[in-house]
Amino acid sequence: MQRSVYSFGNGRADGTRDMKTKLGGKGANLAEMTNLGVPVPPGFTIAADQCMAYLADRQVADALREEVAAALSQLEEASGKRFGDAANPLLVSVRSGAAVSMPGMMETILNLGLNDHTVAGLAAASSNPRFAWDSYRRFVQMYGDVVMGVPIHRFEQLLATKRLVTGAASDAELSAEALQSLVGEYHQLVHAVTGRDFPHDPQVQLWGAIEAVWQSWTLKKAVDYRRVNGIAHDLGTAVNIVAMVFGNMGDDSGTGVAFTRDPSTGEHRFYGEFLVNAQGEDVVAGIRTPLPIEEMAQRLPGAYEQLLETQHRLEHHFRDMQDIEFTVERGKLYLLQTRTGKRTTAAALRIALDMVDEGLITPRDAVRRIQPAQLDQVLHRVIAATAHATPIAVGLPASPGAASGMAVFDPDVAEQRAQRGEQVVLVREETTPEDFHGIVAARAVLTARGGMTSHAAVVARGMGKCAIVGCTALEISHEQRSMKVGDVTVTEGEWLTLDGGTGRVFLGDLPTQPSEVMRVINGAVAPEDAPSYQRFHRLMAWADADRRLRVRANADTPRDARVARNFGAEGIGLCRTEHMFFEGDRITAMREMIVARDEGGRRRALEKLLPMQRADFEGIFQAMDGLPVTIRLLDPPLHEFLPHGGEESSLLAASLGLSRQELQRVVSALRETNPMLGHRGCRLGIVYPEITEMQARAIFEAAVRAQRRGIDVQPEIMVPLVSDVSELRHQRAIIERAAEQVMGVMGDQVQYLVGTMIELPRAALTADEIAAEADFFSFGTNDLTQTTFGLSRDDAGRFLPHYLDRGLLPDDPFQVLDTKGVGKLIRLAVRDGRDTTPGLKVGICGEHGGDPRSVTFCHQSGFDYVSCSPFRVPVARLAAAHAALAS
Repeated sequence: MQRSVYSFGNGRADGTRDMKTKLGGKGANLAEMTNLGVPVPPGFTIAADQCMAYLADRQVADALREEVAAALSQLEEASGKRFGDAANPLLVSVRSGAAVSMPGMMETILNLGLNDHTVAGLAAASSNPRFAWDSYRRFVQMYGDVVMGVPIHRFEQLLATKRLVTGAASDAELSAEALQSLVGEYHQLVHAVTGRDFPHDPQVQLWGAIEAVWQSWTLKKAVDYRRVNGIAHDLGTAVNIVAMVFGNMGDDSGTGVAFTRDPSTGEHRFYGEFLVNAQGEDVVAGIRTPLPIEEMAQRLPGAYEQLLETQHRLEHHFRDMQDIEFTVERGKLYLLQTRTGKRTTAAALRIALDMVDEGLITPRDAVRRIQPAQLDQVLHRVIAATAHATPIAVGLPASPGAASGMAVFDPDVAEQRAQRGEQVVLVREETTPEDFHGIVAARAVLTARGGMTSHAAVVARGMGKCAIVGCTALEISHEQRSMKVGDVTVTEGEWLTLDGGTGRVFLGDLPTQPSEVMRVINGAVAPEDAPSYQRFHRLMAWADADRRLRVRANADTPRDARVARNFGAEGIGLCRTEHMFFEGDRITAMREMIVARDEGGRRRALEKLLPMQRADFEGIFQAMDGLPVTIRLLDPPLHEFLPHGGEESSLLAASLGLSRQELQRVVSALRETNPMLGHRGCRLGIVYPEITEMQARAIFEAAVRAQRRGIDVQPEIMVPLVSDVSELRHQRAIIERAAEQVMGVMGDQVQYLVGTMIELPRAALTADEIAAEADFFSFGTNDLTQTTFGLSRDDAGRFLPHYLDRGLLPDDPFQVLDTKGVGKLIRLAVRDGRDTTPGLKVGICGEHGGDPRSVTFCHQSGFDYVSCSPFRVPVARLAAAHAALAS
């Protein structure tokens, strides 16, 4: 029989940290800490596969019940207590724990096993009736909410009323008698809401909690978190049942969360927060604003010294920054969890490089530690130095970056407004996991309560989202949808700007400026004056040394080309010539060409465009000196260059010497039912070969002129939307004639390539024939995805979200390459093309070129390069290194 339950305690454990898939991260690390001799309460873990088995039919196998019963008996022996014993009761926590950390997204139950009889035993054993009734109160509230579905605010209302009538300023001031009365009121509430009595049988409580944890895998917040973070939906969660230790037994007890290094800056210092006489949810949920961990040295000195030694040992053992949860019960330290800590990208860079210098990890380990998508964070904008504004409040700088938006006080409203394209800042008293969808939608998060280890801080840091927490000056009214800071009132819809690096909150929409890394890249700051850039540059050098894939950029102007090169681009993979026609007088000449009645008229207009195109190409060749530049010939349908009515049409008609009616007839004649599949791409060059001729001449004249100035030019001319080899053959002949003419007249030779975009299924299926006429293939995955799926990218937003919500598609295929369908066509084309032309250069120039998972596919498929927007170049470089190191 396959084993499903694994015990740990008293210095030995059945599992190890290598069993995360089975035991989840929490269970595997509890086992590992136990084996290391770290003080961990005894307990056991139910394997994650049991979650998926339960969710399939909502049944618990008898064999699993037997295993749990045996493990519970073992836990009783290890703890010296008995589950349900009125005199010396064993109480347990029931916690989730997936293979990939999902902080706060699933359920936890504490103090399970308490009832009207065992609470008396707990009071006698602890000699502290107030502690016993406080624990019972917390248990009924958590169990009633998580398992029985009683809204948490109903319990909070009763708790607030009890404080009011007793004159208690905080929960900690409620007497044992008040808490005992409150528990009775909680029981009445449960019965009134559910029609059922609160369960007093500990076995019923236990299985109710286990099933609730399994069911929490399907909660909206958990599903949303997995979707945002790319976590598989079929992993399931393990369940950890652990003997309770209590931080709420008095002033010699406490609880806290700590990091072995600063998760915001990466500074090598022990960093964390704790509360005296509290349980863990008080810290994590931000219910009380905690104390800095340094104060623990005065409050609980013995436990603090042991914690310092333990955190150092754990970091060295796991060789990464650790996020630790701990409890002190009557002066004795217990570790409840350790996991790899969430951190900002700036912190991740500093920690990784410091650990290399400390000899803990290798440079390759450091490269693996930084996720490619994280690099966006170090390019975050900050509030401009020219913005002379006074902050209205200052909180804790939980996650860096500067962001502005309209204040909203409800996560649903944040999501709705964001879907309408509005920028919002989510303002809450404190966030809970149920707010996750609102955090995803918001540009930034601001909370009045909570510390640097609260839910809002941890989630925002993991997402790279600006966040300020523990801003205690805020008085928030969710009912009135407003907040007050001193004499200033901010209502929903008013603009706020947050500086997540300093914790400052400003009124209004303040201007921002590039980050330190960007200022170096832009030449505004010297590298030696920018520590964050130095770390970024050092890591990227290690990444570049390991990757095989080259990384180019999609750039259409000399300025874009210079930006791309500063980001480390190794050429241009897509220069879209049509973008050049929209500037200044060019659009007029382009329109003259479109409305011309014959070839002569078109040629006269094209002669005006030629020097303009030539100047652009020369500037791009100069910016990319020594690197390849792939120039795509005109692609969009001609009607996109013409106005469709209004005053602009009248002015254009007059400038072209046409009546408005004549111009309208031209526009109507060019209009197509489905322009995406209409007269565009190479089809334009076949019907109007003079267009291809002019563009080829401009490219070659620019190349010769640049070469004469000592610039190493490497032009690659790309023919778009080819579906048959005859189309490429036709266009190649025009290009080669133009090259021969230009080089013959100018007396210089330039080496060049002619290739095509593979962006239609037929092109992929006939790649063996097309390769006979191509020097390279570049996959235009935007159009290839559209034509393979039969989707319009512009219209799919109406229904694709429903596909994603229902799990019909794992990802938006326009953001993450569909490797099963589109990818199969690509692999086929690469194989067949190289069978015809060994050594055929292959790249990708759709936006998928900057998506890390798509880059991995390109590496595995034998591509030579990927090309993406300039700001995605660092992401693609790091993703290419990850792909190489994983292969």
